[in-house]
Amino acid sequence: MRMTSALQDLLDRHVASGTVPGAVASLGAAEPEIAAAGAMSVGGAPMDADAIMRVMSMTKAVTAVAALRLVEAGRLTLDEPVQRWLPELADRRVLSHPTADLADTSPAVRAITLRHLLTCTSGYGMVLTDSPLQRAMADTEVEVGPEPVRFGADEWLARLAALPLAFQPGEGWRYHHSFAIVGILIARVAGRPLPDHLADDLLKPLGLHDTGFWVPAGSVARLPASYRRTDSGLVEVEPAAGGFYASQPPFDISHGELVSTVRDYSRFARMLADGGRFEGQQLVSEEHLRLMTSDQVPAAAKTPDSFFPGFWDGTGWGFGVGVDTAGRRAGRYGWSGGQGTNFFVDPDSTVGVLLTQVEVGGWMQGLLEEFHALPDAA
Repeated sequence: MRMTSALQDLLDRHVASGTVPGAVASLGAAEPEIAAAGAMSVGGAPMDADAIMRVMSMTKAVTAVAALRLVEAGRLTLDEPVQRWLPELADRRVLSHPTADLADTSPAVRAITLRHLLTCTSGYGMVLTDSPLQRAMADTEVEVGPEPVRFGADEWLARLAALPLAFQPGEGWRYHHSFAIVGILIARVAGRPLPDHLADDLLKPLGLHDTGFWVPAGSVARLPASYRRTDSGLVEVEPAAGGFYASQPPFDISHGELVSTVRDYSRFARMLADGGRFEGQQLVSEEHLRLMTSDQVPAAAKTPDSFFPGFWDGTGWGFGVGVDTAGRRAGRYGWSGGQGTNFFVDPDSTVGVLLTQVEVGGWMQGLLEEFHALPDAA
């Protein structure tokens, strides 16, 4: 079976089995195949190959490139303190251990840098075990969840900065929050909201016309419904053509996440696969791309409590992407989004992008594993 038919068959089978109501995917090298299956919503219109999907944490790779472009423009460095632009992060206090009482702290021994943020070693991030810090993050509404951001970037950062760090900067690893901080950092360095800077500096030069922080009114019919799987089946979280991303939010979302299409995100990933080049222009340097797409996390920071069990077995973290460090796919990098999305780039320049509309969970594992295995069978 050829790869092209295998991709369509994969989507068709998982729609038929109820894994997802619909999906769009692309796979290949210079001219990847694009396949679509299922529906935009349960019982709704057929899934559009140009559907605008909520890519969530796949935003991190885009944010990393945007930050590195500022480094290359001389407006940031990887290792200077970011408190120059983010004074909320000056004079940090650090818990004696991640589950300590919030008053059990000492001063940070070093300032937070862009490198700390890009590698998720800033001291901020998801807390997966019950602890005073986890409860405080929930109480102040800065914990990670499937819902979109609830308030503007400055207020979000102020709430987060009122809490201590889980560990000294550079000495641990926690997921997610560092990249929201990077978005705010980019906005303050650029002197305008992240959506405006990102559009002009990266999205438009790449021709990513359907990628942004919300869907324009003229395209909102291309936004599928989103779902959460429960014991009783799929529950609609946001309707087709509706919800948070269906219009511009009423506050600054420099800490927010993107919507995109399979064509747009494949073009972004293709730029990475092509050494940071697009149509003859070097959008990110080869040296920075090497750092971004190779493991940058110290071994001592890869503790069992830092993320999900077994995460570090054969996996590393670069700048905004996970990296396969062992096995037959060593050198592959990419990442997933919480709304059932995923992308990867292989050392041979094969690029895969999978976009669905169901929150990621164990029920999605088979689809993701089969998608990742398609290049092996070609």
